Amino acid sequence: MSEIFFDESVILLDVEGIAKEEILTVMGRNLVDKELVKESFIQAIIAREGEFATGLPTAGISVAIPHTDVEHVNRKTISVGVLKKAVDFGVMGDESEITPVKLVFMLAMDEAHSQLTLLQQLMQIFQSEETLKYLVSEKNKTSIKHLLEEKLDFMACKGDE
Repeated sequence: MSEIFFDESVILLDVEGIAKEEILTVMGRNLVDKELVKESFIQAIIAREGEFATGLPTAGISVAIPHTDVEHVNRKTISVGVLKKAVDFGVMGDESEITPVKLVFMLAMDEAHSQLTLLQQLMQIFQSEETLKYLVSEKNKTSIKHLLEEKLDFMACKGDE
């Protein structure tokens, strides 16, 4: 996987919200402001989360991996949100169940096959309780960035800033 935009500006710490829609809006707005995704991305990701829940009750810390269709994306990126307080998300594959999510990996992929590759790599991270605990407790965005680059094995592209 190459040409994915990933730097400290798409890692959000202490994200606040009481509902998943608020979390998705805050994270999505950050990507819109950086012109990585189109304005339509925010509503599309909220709508998709309503139809297909992305919460995963993983080892020790629940995560969510919201994503939406490629037409809402300008540039491939992944945004990481560490929530100040856990927020309920529906469980993937069983919307009647909910899980208190503390870590959100928002995917903005410009090709369907790259999303699948990234999801497979993320699943390996989600199986490590130690890694998840590190991610929710770490306050240094550069440290989080380096760990994820290593674990996800992708080429991170710096922004033009």
